[in-house]
Amino acid sequence: MTTEVKQSTRERLLEAAATLTYRDGVIIGVDTLCKAAGVSKRSLYQLFESKDELLAASLEERSAAFVATLLPAADDSRSPHERILHVFDQLEEQAGAPDFQGCRYLAAQIELKDQNHPASRVAHRVKANLTAFFRAEAEQGGASDPDLLARQLILVFDGASARAGIGADRLTGLITPTVATLLDAAGMH
Repeated sequence: MTTEVKQSTRERLLEAAATLTYRDGVIIGVDTLCKAAGVSKRSLYQLFESKDELLAASLEERSAAFVATLLPAADDSRSPHERILHVFDQLEEQAGAPDFQGCRYLAAQIELKDQNHPASRVAHRVKANLTAFFRAEAEQGGASDPDLLARQLILVFDGASARAGIGADRLTGLITPTVATLLDAAGMH
């Protein structure tokens, strides 16, 4: 016998925000969000100060899963070179899904434009943490300029994610050789 756990109003709002903003963008209206979540506007505003706060909370809630699906485990014994390639292998795999629309954190920053928007601040932090991962691995792997390599890798990550997300390119056979070339040129091992 399976017991279905009923989602709380807050969980339904966070789920609706995540689903709708990923599919349709951050311009989604409050009425649409509430309808999709099956809640009243009053409930939304009792739980969140504003739609902006709901969007930020939704991105924050998804951040742990984003990191878990991309990054190797902390106790992963592969080389830094292989650990970085793992991230891009994960991106390639995700980009192959029919509903892939790119990195939700990059999309939020692009759409919102305002770096002080609560959701933009969350997205910026998540992307900064990914860049920090690249930098730490680059340093550990003996890259000649870990800062530059980390910036190059996040550029490739965001560019590949965006191009795959809009259906302009397939990452299979493209992203791994590109990243491997960068890692080799930086003297990574």
